[in-house]
Amino acid sequence: MTLKIVGPRYRPNSVWSCAKPRQDRFGMRWGGWLEAVKLRTSNVILPKSDFAKALQYIRNHFDELKRYLDDALIPIDNNETEQLMKQVAVGRKNWLFAGSVAGGERTAAFLTLVSSALRNDLDIWRYVKDVLDQLLAGATDYEPLLPWNWAVTHPDAIREYRVEERKNRTDRKRRKREDRRRRRKQSQ
Repeated sequence: MTLKIVGPRYRPNSVWSCAKPRQDRFGMRWGGWLEAVKLRTSNVILPKSDFAKALQYIRNHFDELKRYLDDALIPIDNNETEQLMKQVAVGRKNWLFAGSVAGGERTAAFLTLVSSALRNDLDIWRYVKDVLDQLLAGATDYEPLLPWNWAVTHPDAIREYRVEERKNRTDRKRRKREDRRRRRKQSQ
């Protein structure tokens, strides 16, 4: 996380342009070393061993590694994407236990209810509990149960810190975009 924040600030393009010969030596030295290791160890290291897999991974992704060294704006990891994919993978495993098609449909409806509350920055527990209580009590007017309408009648259930987080995230993205455009114009 720290590298993600500090990296672009302390790796301006002017510093990297001075380091270009060093990077080229790095590419030649390590690229050559990887090929030499492949030739020397082809009879010694089993192809399915962890070490051989690690070397093959480095060989396959060596261009990406060099690209990361060339551009200070490229993040060192893809944790944000991995976290999004993790949600899908965990959900997929959980959805296996719906029990039946009808159970899967009920689960999908419930998850839709929860995700709409999340998108509207509501206290999820309070919203779901209130909606289910009203439905069990026999409410047939569904319009006031929609999250955006429910938030108007329950302003204390809005998670203000989430609103602030979204605003800060949007501002951060806007500033990054402006910085990228400014740097692109300067480099042209």
